[in-house]
Amino acid sequence: MSASEYINEYFNGKSFMLLCAMALVAVTAVSLSLGVEPSSIQGEGLFFPLRGTLIDRGPVSAAINLLCLLATGGIMLALNKVFTFVRSMTRLFVSAFFLLMLSNPSGLVSFNAGTLLCLITAVTLMPLFASFQDSHAQRSIFLIFALIATGTMFHYGFVALIPAFLLGFANMRVLDFKGVLAMLIGLVTPFWIVFGLGIVNPLAVHVPGWLLMERPQMSLGLGMAVATVVLGVVLMAMNLFTVMNYRMQPRVYNIFLMILLVTVVIAACFDYHDLAVFLPLLNLMVAVQVAQAYTLATSFRYRFVLMLLFTVVCLAVAAYSLLS
Repeated sequence: MSASEYINEYFNGKSFMLLCAMALVAVTAVSLSLGVEPSSIQGEGLFFPLRGTLIDRGPVSAAINLLCLLATGGIMLALNKVFTFVRSMTRLFVSAFFLLMLSNPSGLVSFNAGTLLCLITAVTLMPLFASFQDSHAQRSIFLIFALIATGTMFHYGFVALIPAFLLGFANMRVLDFKGVLAMLIGLVTPFWIVFGLGIVNPLAVHVPGWLLMERPQMSLGLGMAVATVVLGVVLMAMNLFTVMNYRMQPRVYNIFLMILLVTVVIAACFDYHDLAVFLPLLNLMVAVQVAQAYTLATSFRYRFVLMLLFTVVCLAVAAYSLLS
């Protein structure tokens, strides 16, 4: 094995993933010690606000947030081991996710709605992928949409998951009449429960305030988010041609992940004031496209240079954010 091939494989391997995980832990600890302010989340759900930090105590909140991010990476590893949406043996999508997350230190110092949205989405991918051409997938459809409907009560960000998973189940070839009925019952059941128990007043619904009325103020965080979107869309377009030649099962998995990326980008554009809610999920979906592009570009001998540049940029943005 040549030196370039060895370095290329290093970025795919466990050692680099663990190094990125350690860097994520280190940036979280430094952010806490420097008193970095948590990301501003102002949005509400249909009935309950899910603003700011979900847990007030700083170190505890940051530790839970960190564990959730690491758990998300672990879930994605298990998911790829079972369903192989990235066909090559790689852990790069987890490494890239950790690097993108550490580039935004304000999103690491507290447990927030963005981390929760990302974790819940990762968890729901398992039953979604397992439902492929399963004529008895109604239970999975019901549970996923019931979970999403519950999330919409606390933050509007969960609304973006409804069309994404609707297209996802249709792509899995399971959205027949029973499937549509299970979806509708799943969406209605959480509201029926809270209304029936008198927990909320149906007339007290909150109207979203994220219409495109003001221009966002340019910042390093916003610039990094825009760069992440551009990177994800470009890599998705490059990967799409190869993905369409996959056999049906891995193809539909990857098509759904691309649908989810586009959905998150659209949702973030509409609700840019609460960009922090969508950023972890955006980072996760872009990380998958980074891994796909890296493993597919086998003819490019020095592709490790691009991955090294990606790593340096993420670390440099994190360092600048901490020092500024």
